[in-house]
Amino acid sequence: MITRYVYARRFIMVLLFGAALGATFEAFSGMDIKTTAHIIWAKADDEQSKNEADDQFLPLEEAFDWSRYPAKTVVATGYTAGMESTGKNPEHPAYGITYSGVKVKRDLYSTVAADPNVFPIGTILFIPGYGYGVVADTGSAIKGNKIDLYFETVEDVYSNWGKKTVDVHVIKMGSGTITEDELTALNEDEAMQVFRQSYLNNPE
Repeated sequence: MITRYVYARRFIMVLLFGAALGATFEAFSGMDIKTTAHIIWAKADDEQSKNEADDQFLPLEEAFDWSRYPAKTVVATGYTAGMESTGKNPEHPAYGITYSGVKVKRDLYSTVAADPNVFPIGTILFIPGYGYGVVADTGSAIKGNKIDLYFETVEDVYSNWGKKTVDVHVIKMGSGTITEDELTALNEDEAMQVFRQSYLNNPE
């Protein structure tokens, strides 16, 4: 009997303590327990929504305000490193090497050819539908307001680009040079990796 009485008393004390704790919380916070639980679940839902939103990123064309950068209308064509564009085959010692000395690259920041009197070597452009282009090459037919965009294959040129008149945005004018290390650093910028995957044929 005594044992039951002790346990019953302890049980009642626990209930009273819990009620007092809840009342104290309500008095200080102005919220009841149900309201608090709702807020906790709402925060969890917001966090889940945020995570889902992070998985669905905008394309570069919509992710930034490109109007902040000066625009220039150009005629853009596509080229490859092969015979059809450069007259060189893979056995040629300068195959795939641009005028600047860096290797051709199709990436988030790709190598493009331009007239250095219009866009000096090292100029960074944003080309809608193509991505960032770093002027690293020149061409005998690329004079004035013309640019040539690097693609890995002839099929890519025809299926993904062809010939277009576009407004390119000048992100940064070049100083006349570009190095392999600088191009690599641009493409490996951690903050840009979510966009980069869209431009890699074989993401790592």
